[in-house]
Amino acid sequence: MLKKGQKVQQEFGSQIMEIVGFEPELVENVITQWEDETGSVITAKFIESELQVVTDAETTKSHR
Repeated sequence: MLKKGQKVQQEFGSQIMEIVGFEPELVENVITQWEDETGSVITAKFIESELQVVTDAETTKSHR
């Protein structure tokens, strides 16, 4: 079960996102946000099964 504040990414994606909310009545019910390379904040919705939790080690590795 995913929780607000967790870091996640899509199974085959490299973008690390933070869960900012849920919309239980929708199929794409997990709301995420991340900052792109220009500093813009992007918000998107995903199906929970498309996302996997990212560990601290993976987060550190992706910022190198």
